[in-house]
Amino acid sequence: MRIAGKLLGAGVSLGMIVVLGFLLFRVIPGDPVVSWARGRPVTPEMLASMRSSYGLDKPLFVQFLSYAGGLLHGDMGQSFSYNRPVLDVIGERVGPTLLLVGTSTVIAVILGLWLGIRSAWRRASTFDRVSTSVALALWSTPTFWLGMLLMIATGDLFPSRGMRDTDTAPDFVSQSLDVAHHLVLPSVTFVAVVYAQYQLVMRSSMLEEMHAPYLTTARAKGLRDDLVRRRHAVPNALLPAVTLVFLHLGLVVAGAITTETVFTWPGLGLLFYDALSGLDLPLLQGLLVVTAGAVVVMNLLADLLYGVLDPRVRAA
Repeated sequence: MRIAGKLLGAGVSLGMIVVLGFLLFRVIPGDPVVSWARGRPVTPEMLASMRSSYGLDKPLFVQFLSYAGGLLHGDMGQSFSYNRPVLDVIGERVGPTLLLVGTSTVIAVILGLWLGIRSAWRRASTFDRVSTSVALALWSTPTFWLGMLLMIATGDLFPSRGMRDTDTAPDFVSQSLDVAHHLVLPSVTFVAVVYAQYQLVMRSSMLEEMHAPYLTTARAKGLRDDLVRRRHAVPNALLPAVTLVFLHLGLVVAGAITTETVFTWPGLGLLFYDALSGLDLPLLQGLLVVTAGAVVVMNLLADLLYGVLDPRVRAA
């Protein structure tokens, strides 16, 4: 019954995403056809023909029914800018985003949770004060500013544009090393801004568990301090961090718009920026459905995982 309720809630959320996403991008000022044709010699008749071919001359309700019907059949429409199916355009950008944001998220999770556990266990120590202050400072730093600062600081040591060089040898090793070289700056930027969330949430959860009676009992049984922390305190403090981890795993698909734009990384984040700049409505709608849908699915998985991590959730 609990699982059925969660599935129903996720379904309702996805439906609301489709409806709100459709309406949201139609209140953006500007004409998408005019924006797409900017700089090209087109006549008013040609603009009217393009509106008709994309269905933009139809009533809003008819446009939504056509869009929703296409989604049910796996059709997200035709991109204005690329003149190709939206699903194909998005599919080409998923790989670079998973590489950048996925790798960075794993590093940020490991680093943030480790620092959060250590900071809480050594509360008010120099390590706690320094690590928490650094985390807060980085978390408050604008991503684009930090990215540009890293580009200036490293000079020509790391590439700052794109995913690979065109003159790299075609063999697998050379291509992999080239991509890894390009990955350094955007990955460091993403990790530096994101890891603080995991650290602060984990630190707060650990502090709530520090004086719990079961920890006193564990110490009274003669367990070493590191075993008390690892076997008892950490598992019980993980639930809030699990929610945050799964939320960000959903956002892995969305990419990092600011980071990808600053470093011209060819992922979904940069695609979202380009689609918004060109008012490519079908592409914007498709990106919203894919990215928001991923967040909903990951939140659903987190809710289901609670029952595995905490027996109290199953009992409830």
